[in-house]
Amino acid sequence: MKRMQQLTAIIERDGDEYVGLCPELDIASQGDTIESARANLQEAVELFFETADPSEIERRRRSE
Repeated sequence: MKRMQQLTAIIERDGDEYVGLCPELDIASQGDTIESARANLQEAVELFFETADPSEIERRRRSE
């Protein structure tokens, strides 16, 4: 069973693009629209959880 976590997504305009940041995990992404920046950030966070060592996940979560 998947464990659900609520994380913050900050989306800001940067020139012609949008930058998405998850400050709890220090993960960022970008996109041409707010929606694509959000989707790309969500994908980056999901990939992080799928591939990161558990100790790295814990280290980033503790530094919140």
